Amino acid sequence: MVTIRQERVADVPAREALLDLAFGPCRFEKTSQRLRDGHRPAEGLSFVATDFGRVVGTVRLWRVAAGEHPALLLGPLAVHPDFRACGAGGALVLLVGDAPYYARFGFSADRTGDLRMPGPYAADRLLAHELQPGALDGAHGLIFATHLPGERRRTPRLAPAAVHAVLPHAA
Repeated sequence: MVTIRQERVADVPAREALLDLAFGPCRFEKTSQRLRDGHRPAEGLSFVATDFGRVVGTVRLWRVAAGEHPALLLGPLAVHPDFRACGAGGALVLLVGDAPYYARFGFSADRTGDLRMPGPYAADRLLAHELQPGALDGAHGLIFATHLPGERRRTPRLAPAAVHAVLPHAA
């Protein structure tokens, strides 16, 4: 039985192995990864799907700014191939890319046209879903990682390709 819970420190090796299986080494080359490098995920917003204790899915959210608007970057999302037909990805939250697929969850590129990533990306894959109506009104400019007090700041490196999604957080 698949259950969703907050990620624990003990889940990290299994999460990393799952991400390697799902994306391979190219996952470190994506522009969205540059926004995560040197940062911690948003507190309380890292989840795993487990099946009898085995990590079969993972997703994390990261604090970013969409221009001047606070937002959350979702990803990476990965589900073990043996569990992709059981709805684990949708239950984990979902995002990162394919607009026709993610439209059923309310994501689209309609509100992201004036935003840009700090490196190469496909504009039609930069998706958003407002948790509050109007959360992205007037959002424009660069999406960048935000920092918590005491967190080490790093300049994002540019990447040759990326798949992204931006999710404004509720106030």
